[in-house]
Amino acid sequence: MRSPTTSPSAERRPVSREDHEAKLRALERALPAHGYGDAALADYQQACRDYAARVASQDDDDRHHFLVIIPTADRPRQLRECLASLLDLCRLYGYGGHDGTRYRKVAAMIADDSKHAESIAAHRALAREFAALGLETAYFGLEEQLAVVDRLPDEARRRLAGILGRPDREAFYHKGHSVMRNILYLNLHARYADDDRQLFWFADSDQEFRVKVGGADGDRDVYALDYFRHLDRHFRDHDIELLTGKVVGDPPVSPAVMAGNFLADVQAFLEQAGGLQPQAPCPFHDHALPTGDSAAYHDMAGLFGFAHDETTHRYRCTLPGPHTLADGIGDFTRRLARFFDGEHPTRITYFDMDDALYGDGRPVRPARTVYTGNYVIRADALRRFVPFAPLRLRMSGPTFGRLLQGEIGARFVSANLPMLHKRTEPESGASEFRPGVVRQAQRIDLSNEFERQFFGDVMLFSVEQLASMGYPVRAVEEGVIADTLRETAGRMADLYREKHTRILSSLDALQALRGDLGRRLAGLSEAWARLDAFLANMHHNFGLQAEGYRLIAHPGHRQRRHAQLLAALIDYRADRAAWGAALSAMS
Repeated sequence: MRSPTTSPSAERRPVSREDHEAKLRALERALPAHGYGDAALADYQQACRDYAARVASQDDDDRHHFLVIIPTADRPRQLRECLASLLDLCRLYGYGGHDGTRYRKVAAMIADDSKHAESIAAHRALAREFAALGLETAYFGLEEQLAVVDRLPDEARRRLAGILGRPDREAFYHKGHSVMRNILYLNLHARYADDDRQLFWFADSDQEFRVKVGGADGDRDVYALDYFRHLDRHFRDHDIELLTGKVVGDPPVSPAVMAGNFLADVQAFLEQAGGLQPQAPCPFHDHALPTGDSAAYHDMAGLFGFAHDETTHRYRCTLPGPHTLADGIGDFTRRLARFFDGEHPTRITYFDMDDALYGDGRPVRPARTVYTGNYVIRADALRRFVPFAPLRLRMSGPTFGRLLQGEIGARFVSANLPMLHKRTEPESGASEFRPGVVRQAQRIDLSNEFERQFFGDVMLFSVEQLASMGYPVRAVEEGVIADTLRETAGRMADLYREKHTRILSSLDALQALRGDLGRRLAGLSEAWARLDAFLANMHHNFGLQAEGYRLIAHPGHRQRRHAQLLAALIDYRADRAAWGAALSAMS
């Protein structure tokens, strides 16, 4: 992308931030009415660049500095897209200005947890490449991480086992993003503890600094948000310790909690297709976009306070121009395998400029979930580590959020600043790397991720219940913690069994429908082969003999996990004290 120019009107003169904010806000609010068209976006982006240049020309430019931290593991292609998107954002909006060599107030850091030497080399090369392009990019790899850990006294390292784990120095990789973040926190605290103008933005490598919008002509991914300006304003105008955005595009959850509603949507698609002729025009277009923040992709959305969505969602065909039903079926079946890498082809999340965060007049509001791929903190937030990191459970962000609610209250907020989440690569249709997902030929095994999802849910809702008792600020008796954990595990097991029954019923119905379609819609052998492969993997992961369900029901395994979770919950208060001591030792 060519670097946009700044208009001559960006000359040195006093800046009324309130007046300019109002002008930019009006331009931003008008974008949906213009369909986020190129001309409207260009006008908005130019106005933002003009404003950024005016502020940068003043002697009192006190805007925040941003360090964008991207934890990653063995994802050089997706990391490149993420960094390229960040650089585009800097070029398009000009936050902080450019000194002729680099952007003054935006820098990046690659936090590498890779195993493979070729990935490590590629990530190091990306740091050099983007630094040469003007985006200062640091590389924080395995050697750098070990150096941070080695700065801790031996006793401090021992006491931090519940925060950093006990990683093998000879295999110091794939530790998980939560452990990685805690090591990062130690490093950042030592460097920035007293810098109140420095902000840290954590973003995942399978995300971009854009939003997804939809229309009659299909979906588009656009640079419609001046993220840094908004974030600078939020942290300037409000007493915030941690601000979280969300994601649009692909859901931020595991297939383990989306299988039920996706099977229902697949069945609805095939039933509609089965009533038409192969050469009929494709009917899977021009559907209304979903509205509201309903977490419709989640089979148990009600657990999170959202209304349960009983309706099926229609697929929005991605093929352009006139084409037939047969073409539409081919398009749909080519996307089925992507579900196992976290895509949900029928329940995509779109950016809504007018969602509740703007509609109620508040730019920020109290939060309860940390979206770990999109959150921003001040330096003083580094004194709070990501809890229970060595357990490698899913739902770590919601669990972290429930604890923050009780600990910092109104200083934990959410804003309407989502990032684009892209689980898979366009060419392969798969994620570049996902921990715990095993592929052998066409067989995809999610049992490890499924198990971490279930016990992550157990931990989350146990913490939610304990937080209502004042935990962790107030001590809670160990017996109460154990009872809460046991009761929550039983309740979650019942919910998972109920969901499993519905999934089995859906699989039976789809298998019968598949046979009927093969007879009624002949000549689509490739599409039906893709459907067969999808159904085989759904049976493997969610069928009667699925390993994930066997694991979470096995008494011995559940007892071991219960002991791990209980110890982590009991030790959390001691972990907080150990963390404080470690930060002091690193200063």
